[in-house]
Amino acid sequence: QVRLVESGGGLVQAGGSLRLSCAASRTSVSINAMGWFRQAPGKQRDLVASIARTGSTAYSDSVKGRFTISRDTAKNTVYLQMNNLKPEDTAVYYCAADTVVTLGYDIWGQGTQVTVSS
Repeated sequence: QVRLVESGGGLVQAGGSLRLSCAASRTSVSINAMGWFRQAPGKQRDLVASIARTGSTAYSDSVKGRFTISRDTAKNTVYLQMNNLKPEDTAVYYCAADTVVTLGYDIWGQGTQVTVSS
C-alpha cells in the first residue's frame, strides 16, 4: 500500500511563500492522480490542486495563480508551491493519492499545518 508523508508546513506572514512536499513510498499500485487538500477548523476538506498521471494539473479558484503543484517522479514526491499566501489559506494541508484500487482519493497523508498571519 502507498504511504504518504507530508512536510514543509509552518507559520508565515501574509504575502509569503511555503513549499509543501509529499513523499510516497514505492509501490506497485498505479496512481491515477495526486492531490493536495486543505481543511480549516470547522470547514470541510477541499481539493486545492491535483496532478494527473498524464501530468495535467488543476486548481481551485481560490488558489489559481498563486499555488503550483508539481512532481518529481524519480523521487516519488509531489510538491505544492504556495506563493502570496493569505490568512484564509490557513489550514491543515493533506496530500492524497487516487489509486486504481478504488474510485476517488483513497490514500491520505497525516497532514501538515500551514498558518498565515496577517
